[in-house]
Amino acid sequence: MADGEHAEAFHAELLRRRERGELPAVREIVPAARTVLLDGILDGIHDGTGERTPGARERFARDLASWRVEPPQREGREPVEIPVVYDGPDLDEVAALWGVPAGEVAALHSRTAFRVAFCGFAPGFGYLTGLPERLHVPRRTTPRTRVPAGAVALAGPYTGVYPRPSPGGWQIVGRMPDPGALWDPAREPAALLAPGTPVRFVAVGAGNGGAGALPAPRAGDFPAGRARAGDSPVGS
Repeated sequence: MADGEHAEAFHAELLRRRERGELPAVREIVPAARTVLLDGILDGIHDGTGERTPGARERFARDLASWRVEPPQREGREPVEIPVVYDGPDLDEVAALWGVPAGEVAALHSRTAFRVAFCGFAPGFGYLTGLPERLHVPRRTTPRTRVPAGAVALAGPYTGVYPRPSPGGWQIVGRMPDPGALWDPAREPAALLAPGTPVRFVAVGAGNGGAGALPAPRAGDFPAGRARAGDSPVGS
């Protein structure tokens, strides 16, 4: 697809058609940076009716090319607020790339309206878009072997918050004091961030303890599509 916005619009259209019963049976609809994966389409089962129609999968693939997809409609949902202590090890480097003092990084980043474009890499990891192109930064030349849970990091057009310790090559600008809310298997849905979720970062002081608890997501807040761990076109 042409870009991330087109992928987002196509994902939303697929969800709408699935709700109306206009899609073949499919297990998952997974958005990524510039693609949308339909996983588990059963050839010979059309429109969820259970009737065997050989070649249905191929006909559906051809039909996709003729769809008229409207631009994504941004609902007026309240953003999920994520507290951040902006004291990351790459803060000075990012400030130099942005051409601002290190103290301005927190202000520029926290004033940005973010949105989860897609999820992947690890359960609960969302790829957030919203930074203007002049604030895009490259990945680190040498990835770290261990990035702590809660690290708030930048790479290319994306911002992400690591839900668990892992290797990673993104530029770390801060940390979420309590990252446990990002992924909670005992909660439904388990991921705090899902495709389409608006997000706002809130700068907090190192001694503030994180500005309180994050709001628990409600099952009805997020689209039905859910990306799987490992769908990571740009890595971490």
